[in-house]
Amino acid sequence: MKTYLPILICFILLYNSVPAQFRKYSNEFLNIGAGAKGLSMGGTLIASVNDGTAGYWNPAGLVSVRDFPQVNLMHAEYFAGIGKYDFASIAIPGTGNKRTIAITGLRFAIDDIMNTLFLVEPDGTINYNNIQSFSSADYAFLISYAQKLKESDKKNIHFGFNAKVIHRSVGKFAKAWGFGLDAGIQWMQKKWKFGIVGRDITTTFNAWSFRFTEREKEVLYLTQNEIPVKSTEFTAPRLVLGVCREFPVSKKVRLIAESNIDLTFDGKRNTLLSANPVSGDPRIGMELTIANVFSLRGGIYNFQKALADGDTLNQKKVWIYQPSGGAGFKIGSVTIDYAFTNLANQSNPLFTHVFSLKLDMMNPKTRTNNE
Repeated sequence: MKTYLPILICFILLYNSVPAQFRKYSNEFLNIGAGAKGLSMGGTLIASVNDGTAGYWNPAGLVSVRDFPQVNLMHAEYFAGIGKYDFASIAIPGTGNKRTIAITGLRFAIDDIMNTLFLVEPDGTINYNNIQSFSSADYAFLISYAQKLKESDKKNIHFGFNAKVIHRSVGKFAKAWGFGLDAGIQWMQKKWKFGIVGRDITTTFNAWSFRFTEREKEVLYLTQNEIPVKSTEFTAPRLVLGVCREFPVSKKVRLIAESNIDLTFDGKRNTLLSANPVSGDPRIGMELTIANVFSLRGGIYNFQKALADGDTLNQKKVWIYQPSGGAGFKIGSVTIDYAFTNLANQSNPLFTHVFSLKLDMMNPKTRTNNE
């Protein structure tokens, strides 16, 4: 543990040196998740992730992508298709499997938003031909690098980092560009796995610019709407800790259980561990794998206090949480994962079916030899 203490100290010092000009829930689309496997386990993959989705969860896990490139794809929808969330990544291992690079792309968007700014003509009549549609979209592009620091029969240590570029747009009216860094470590010791990820360790920023025509400004002014100006939005650093234990049930059946805690440093939040300035959001996930072909998964996360059902008089609050579940099936070099999870929140639960695809791009000769 002494090996990682300097990293934790640097993270804390870096956070304390950053001006507190940030929004508490900035870039929230980056906290949704990636891959149906992670979503079905409640987002508990910091210590155990070992595929191309590690570029999102913990870049150190990319070292486990060995011998040939791997592609991961996912599509999910919010609110009956109104919001769409897409994830794609490719991970390429280096010669000797000692290091891996990966490129990841994420998009969260609400398309076909109606712009009714000019619905009412100056004479008071309504002209539906003036309605135009636009999209509000958030993009993130991650370039990841991972490397083995130590490898032996008793202990393996991996390190990785992300450089991420963020682009956000609201039609032609507003655009933002941002940049940030993530860093992570995984170390495995016998049947135990541990992971640490520092997200937005340099304080990720979004620099916003706005563009309105004179006519649009006039309508906004007459309707008493504020006309925004250039601004910079900061995302505060956070630290995610994970521990995983493997339980061999039999030669062909194994069970893993993982627990993560997401630590934020921007004041009290409605989480299980709530304090000022540090709050903690724990997650628990499990996976049962049979013959390395079929997997069953489940998770519990997002513990919050909410009003008890029907108790509007006493305003009594109780602890609630979000469950998730899913399965995975592997056929040769193709893995299909499924998750049934709530992509909204507990007050307005909207459970969604999520599918993702993982493809190991081995050549035909390698595939034949492996089979």
